[in-house]
Amino acid sequence: MSLVFPDYLDLDYDDGRDRTAADYPTLEDKLEKAAAVTATALEQYERPAVMWTGGKDSTLVLYVVREVAADMGVPVPPVVFIDHFEHFDETEAFVREWADRWDLDLVVARNEDFARLGASPGDEIPLSALGDDTRRELDRLGYEGETVVLDADTFEGNHLLKTVALNDTLEARGFDGVFSGVRWDEQESRADETFFSPRHDSEKYPPHDRIHSILQFEEADVWAAFWNYIVPDSVEGYPAGRVPDALDDLPEGVKPADLPVSPKYFEGYRSLGTESGSAKSDDRPAWVQDLGASAEREGRAQDKEDLMGRLRDLGYM
Repeated sequence: MSLVFPDYLDLDYDDGRDRTAADYPTLEDKLEKAAAVTATALEQYERPAVMWTGGKDSTLVLYVVREVAADMGVPVPPVVFIDHFEHFDETEAFVREWADRWDLDLVVARNEDFARLGASPGDEIPLSALGDDTRRELDRLGYEGETVVLDADTFEGNHLLKTVALNDTLEARGFDGVFSGVRWDEQESRADETFFSPRHDSEKYPPHDRIHSILQFEEADVWAAFWNYIVPDSVEGYPAGRVPDALDDLPEGVKPADLPVSPKYFEGYRSLGTESGSAKSDDRPAWVQDLGASAEREGRAQDKEDLMGRLRDLGYM
């Protein structure tokens, strides 16, 4: 990691402060801002990366990065997928399939301590079996147990399996700017975020910035971007603006596997997390549900949601 970071950057870290999605009233306004933030990031960061979960928000971020990078004639940055051992099988398959189709440099981040042990979700693991770095992270949290359960939806599990895995990758690869699919409306602890968000406290994480290019999008806007831009640009002949009501409502000749849309969204999930900590909101596809009737992340494990502020202070998204 650069010793002079962030001295080589000239950024407005207050950009977006005290703003809301209403300040970007149309989809075109939102996309224009996303493209401007992305262009600035690609110009200024020396080693940027894109955090990609395979979910709708990070896929939108990745789409804008790919489009802007093509316009600028620069490479698409590496894409970081955090393997917390509890993804839906469909999520992992989707990420690997589209990383291949889009010729992405896919970097898989994971806590190697748990991988080395061959641990599975729900396993109770003695702290004595873990490495010094992992035990040190538990000490930071004030954890006093003699074992820890492999569960990415607990406070300790989220930190060890996601944040620590990400921080290890940031340090190993020297990434200085990380694109993230955070939105103002998605979670209360994210409502005050800015487009360029500093993470410079070396006592907590490898110094870097988070690039929040789609803060100004609301859930419905994300899906509008999918059906008007992302899908038509990825699937030859797909009519822009054609929104399917179900799997059997796709244009003739188009199969679900042709779409850069996680199949879990067709099943009714609106927000994708761990397999055990995510629930369907409805039986209808996410984009045809009444998106204003319930919270988007209502189907996510709420213990973790309640701790989001503390988790973000440790370096979580």
